[in-house]
Amino acid sequence: MHELAICQALIEQVERVARENSASSVIEVVVSIGPLSGVEPALLEHAYPLAAAGTMAEHARLVVQAVAVKVRCRSCGVESEAVPNRLLCGACDDWQVDVTAGEELLLQRVEIETSSAAVH
Repeated sequence: MHELAICQALIEQVERVARENSASSVIEVVVSIGPLSGVEPALLEHAYPLAAAGTMAEHARLVVQAVAVKVRCRSCGVESEAVPNRLLCGACDDWQVDVTAGEELLLQRVEIETSSAAVH
């Protein structure tokens, strides 16, 4: 399950952000995942507590936001949503498209708590 390794790398980023902002703890971690990223959201959510154990993010809530697949047509130039296993232009049905969204796994936001107040 490579999601555990991904979670471990995610926790490293979260802890770096928390340290840079003098956090006492992490409250929430928000990530966005595209269906073409190769990451299974349910497995990521399952691996998260294991990766976060013993860190500032141990009790933080993981929020996973789904990202739609978007493509830009090379023929007509239209950007449209597409189905992951059917990457066609939504306007002209051409198959010559470039994927513009849906391949990513991004750390969107880390909500931390400092000694004075929560910082977003």
